[in-house]
Formats: sequence, structure tokens, C-alpha cells
Amino acid sequence: MKIAVRLDDITPDMDWDKFLRFKALMDEAYVLPLIGVVPDCRDPKLAKNPPRADFWDEVRRMQENGWTIAMHGCHHVYTTKKGGLFPLNAQSEFAGLSYEDQLRLIREGKRILEDHGIVTDLFMAPAHSYDRNTLRALTQSGFSRMTDGFGRAPYLYRGITFYPISADRGAVLRHPEKEGVTTFVVHTNTLSEEGFAYYKEVFARQNMLPYRELLYYQAKKQGAFGRFREYSMALAKRTLMAARNRK
Repeated sequence: MKIAVRLDDITPDMDWDKFLRFKALMDEAYVLPLIGVVPDCRDPKLAKNPPRADFWDEVRRMQENGWTIAMHGCHHVYTTKKGGLFPLNAQSEFAGLSYEDQLRLIREGKRILEDHGIVTDLFMAPAHSYDRNTLRALTQSGFSRMTDGFGRAPYLYRGITFYPISADRGAVLRHPEKEGVTTFVVHTNTLSEEGFAYYKEVFARQNMLPYRELLYYQAKKQGAFGRFREYSMALAKRTLMAARNRK
């Protein structure tokens, strides 16, 4: 199975030491990721360093070097306790809000990116949570792709092409011979020494796919059974993680 990489929580005040260290690993292995840029980050948990004045120059440079850009929400502030259609988490910037409020946030984020010369039709929902109003607001704002869902191939749902993330990285690595493609999600802000070592090994021995090439894969329509299966898997994974955290 081919593996693409996405990096969440790209902000002017992220942990730049960890980000640049991980970038060096990717550069060495010729890994071209997707990065989720928060247009106007107001989440204090993501603030690790003083903000870089040249942040937007850096983002444009990454894009010019073959990296793919997604809009990662608008403010990255969780306003509801809803898991939405993909309930990996019980919080959201979008799910549970009215269509009008979601449309305003999405258009605001898009405007900020475009004011800085970043044009994208790819959306990354904070906490992976979105609902039908999110999808409607995205299509009305010119977005046609999302990085989320489970599966081994892109799929179509309500006018959006979804590029799935990995439900079980261990299973993917144990069975590289399987057909398909998936995405590993990385948060460099919180990456440990073990995490750096893990990804160095993954990049060295796995079949890595530039994220921009994933966008050319043909997508098939997802039906009701696929939606139910995906929702159940996400909810089960959330429940399992919550149980582990209580121990």
C-alpha cells in the first residue's frame, strides 16, 4: 500500500524546531506532504514559539517546492462538542454550527489564504469533525476536496472528494503488499523522539507517495454502507482512545 503524509496545525507560532527537523527527514526521503495551514489561528494550544514574520513566504516556498496546501479550518478554535459525520473526536470548529456560520468561517479562511497568495480547493477539518452543513458550505465556497475518512482509495460524497487517512498505521506497515493508498497524519508540535525515529524508519522502507499525486487517483461514490462503516470505525477508535487515556 502506498502512503502519503499530511502535517496538521501549520501556524506562524508552531514549534519550528520540530517542524524543520521533520522537514529534513522528509527532504532526505523525497517525501512531499500535504500541510494544513490555519488561516487565522486563535488556538493557544498550538502556540509554541514566537510567530515567524516570514511565515507566509515559507508557506508559498513549500508550495513551490511541490508541497500541497489545505485550509485547516479558520481559527482552529473548538466551538461545539459535536463529532459530526466522522466522530474521531467529540469537539469541532464546525460541526453543529448553522450553515450560515460555517459558510462565514470557511469564506473568511479562504479570503485570508488568498490574500497571502495561497489558492487551494482542499480542506482539512480541525479534529477531523464536520457535518453536512460543512460540506454544503465548502462546495458553495469553491472547495471540492477533503483530507479525511477511512479507506484505501479516494471516494466521492455530497460533491466532495475525500482522501482517506489511516485507521491503523500498524496494519498498513505490516502488509505493504496490499493494494491501495492511505495517509499518515503527523502533528510535529507534539512529536516525540520515538516519533522521529518511527517516521525515519517508515520513510526509509515504505512506498511513499507525494500527496500531490494522490489527487490524481480516481474516486468512486461512497454509499450508505460505506458511510455507516466509516462512522462506526471512527466512533470505535474514539472510544478506545478514551479508555486508554483513563488508565
